[in-house]
Amino acid sequence: MKTDGIILDIDGTLWNSTPIVAEAWNEIIEKRDDIPFRFTAKQLTQLFGRPLPVIADMVFPFLEEKDRYDLINECCEREHELLRASTQNILYPGVAETMKALCKKIPLFIVSNCQSGYIELFLEKTGLADCITDSECAGRTGLPKGPNIRLVADRNHLQNPVYVGDIDGDRQASEEAGVKFCHASYGFGKVERKDYVMKEFSDLMTLFE
Repeated sequence: MKTDGIILDIDGTLWNSTPIVAEAWNEIIEKRDDIPFRFTAKQLTQLFGRPLPVIADMVFPFLEEKDRYDLINECCEREHELLRASTQNILYPGVAETMKALCKKIPLFIVSNCQSGYIELFLEKTGLADCITDSECAGRTGLPKGPNIRLVADRNHLQNPVYVGDIDGDRQASEEAGVKFCHASYGFGKVERKDYVMKEFSDLMTLFE
């Protein structure tokens, strides 16, 4: 397929940060007596991909609204600290090499439902900032993924972009934005339907021209 831009998800598509995030979030909630559970990395794979307020509503419904949103933000602040300090390579195989080669042929973008600063942290940790033309996130715009995909496509004058993600919410956001969807089948979820599928990230090199 010919495309003039590939827009990428992060979690479950470019890397898997869930073990580190689970550790960070648990450090925060362990300080409280009113939360009777702890997170596992596997549980987080079922939560990631949603805006943070939605995740807070799902996991802390017993807390007052302001409390749950303040708490999820505190969890994310600690998450950023641990991710920044970590020396683990949590990229999926072939991501760095493929992005460095692919960006010379096709502009690459990132759109995520993450909090502000997470995309910048990802690019800082991986050294891939030079590969990315533009990015957007829910934490910055207050918009869900579909409108943010459309926003990036429009402001970069993309006529035939494709969005690469791993869960059905990514597929739904792609449809909402009116762009083709490529499923990263190695990621966190299954999808109802897709325009393209890749079994590993390096498949992007042969899928798109």
